[in-house]
Amino acid sequence: MLLVTALSATQEIWPALQIAYEWVHQVADILENHGHLNGAEVSAQLQAQISIMQEHQDQVVALGDVVTRFGKVTAHYAPGLFHTYDVADVPRTNNDLEHCFGSIRWHERRATGRKQAVPGLVVRGPVRVLAAAATHSQCFCAQALQLRDQEAWYDLRDQLAFREEARRLQFRFRKDPSAYLATLEDSLIKPSLPP
Repeated sequence: MLLVTALSATQEIWPALQIAYEWVHQVADILENHGHLNGAEVSAQLQAQISIMQEHQDQVVALGDVVTRFGKVTAHYAPGLFHTYDVADVPRTNNDLEHCFGSIRWHERRATGRKQAVPGLVVRGPVRVLAAAATHSQCFCAQALQLRDQEAWYDLRDQLAFREEARRLQFRFRKDPSAYLATLEDSLIKPSLPP
């Protein structure tokens, strides 16, 4: 009974939904790029499809301003949408990257026994995530781990020290907020006051 009520209430928008669904599949087919076109050609095809959708948006008026919204969102993502067609080995989605980060988080939680993210991953993230991702795909020999760019290493150490100090300050604040603020006031306000 409930299903019949829902279907009868939405019966009038089904033709518009079918048209919109077909348009979305056409856009997906363009972005699939079966013809191995470059980024500019895929962009031109997509823009032509959006123009067709805009010309016939009266066919989906029952759905509201979906064509306008689709055009706006597509225009927003367009600057970074077509690089993958011009540069080899750049994935079209970030699903693999998200899987990589999820796997690293899972291994960190498993190794430490924590249920949430490891705080050290926040502080030492650039080093630990890169090391975990790299060692997951290959094994390194001792020569590959030798220091090659000492300046870059010093710069990275400075960044890590800055993050560690920020974490220490956050801990001090959480431990005793009033004492932390009093110390901060002493160091910032009192020296600037006239004698």
